[in-house]
Amino acid sequence: MKIYDDAHKLAKQIRESKEYKEYKELKENIESNPVKKAQVEEFEHLRYKIQVETMQGSGNATEAKQMLQEKYAELLKDEEIKKYFDTEIQFNVMIADVNRIIAEAIKDVL
Repeated sequence: MKIYDDAHKLAKQIRESKEYKEYKELKENIESNPVKKAQVEEFEHLRYKIQVETMQGSGNATEAKQMLQEKYAELLKDEEIKKYFDTEIQFNVMIADVNRIIAEAIKDVL
């Protein structure tokens, strides 16, 4: 079916995009450095934990968010980690835009 061919073309275009390539390269660089990898993983774990606690209404959200902001500010002092976070955001925005376009096209049946 043509739709599957188009989906494969879209996947290829995503993999060939500047956003994907830069994000992939920076992610590989971070993961090859055990210290930076551990720092980013710790931050992401803390961010996820706070999101879960916020949704459940448990824990001290204000204090936890402050701690997360401080950790983020500390990580941004490292230029490579800052660039990694920036490209991660750019890549996620691109994917969200594609998802939004698809959702908009089929909203009448959802």
